[in-house]
Amino acid sequence: MSMTHHPITELLTIMARLRTPGTGCPWDLAQTFATIAPYTIEEAYEVADAIHREDLGDLQDELGDLLLQVVYHARIASEQNAFTFEDVVRSVTAKMIARHPHVFANVSANAAEDVNVLWEDQKAQERSQKASAFRESPPSVLDGIALALPALIRAQKMQRRAARIGFDWPSTKEVMEKIEEELAEMKEALQADNEAHIREEFGDLLFAFVNLGRKLDIDVEDCLRTTNDKFERRFKGMEHALRKAYDDPAKATLDQMEELWVAEKMKERV
Repeated sequence: MSMTHHPITELLTIMARLRTPGTGCPWDLAQTFATIAPYTIEEAYEVADAIHREDLGDLQDELGDLLLQVVYHARIASEQNAFTFEDVVRSVTAKMIARHPHVFANVSANAAEDVNVLWEDQKAQERSQKASAFRESPPSVLDGIALALPALIRAQKMQRRAARIGFDWPSTKEVMEKIEEELAEMKEALQADNEAHIREEFGDLLFAFVNLGRKLDIDVEDCLRTTNDKFERRFKGMEHALRKAYDDPAKATLDQMEELWVAEKMKERV
């Protein structure tokens, strides 16, 4: 096919051909919003991973894959006469202009904190307008936080929203006291050997730790991702050392593995 069109037009044309009954791709034709959604989430994570690894070449590829997901959903929607890719672009363009009155209108914002306030105020107005269009009850400050978000991210977003109306601990001191309280309740649940209670208290403890991260201005998802990377790096180093030190690494004792684990940690401190 001709490659003389604008790149985005070419991509839209390719997607249209893939979804054309009779001549398109059977797999692409069989997809729906629901079946494509997991791929959309996966591609977003792969973008984040490329950024985390500071691999700009990979980031270019992953952003293309993520853009394809947007094109895919828009194509399915256009087939249902719901909206088009152009509608998506118009919508986000209008949204960006509305959420940046300090750039596109006569509103002052001299620091990043001021911009955050303007951004959240505009989002709150948008949520209110959406709510009034579909129901009579007043909107909640927690409306619009996607259920599909990773639990850590969703917890942090809910806590930030709640804090906007004053539902928040004054300082990290009170959060630490809450963590100690939840930890004590976790110990009680373990002693009672009540599985449902254990799960509930474990969730409460995690939620309290997320709150501490928010108060410390820590991105909890990114923080845990970094810790996961560290664990993976050290564990693989320990595995390598086990294979060198023992004929059958599977028979190594916990003390032997712990010794090699500590050695891996010490390597990173040198």
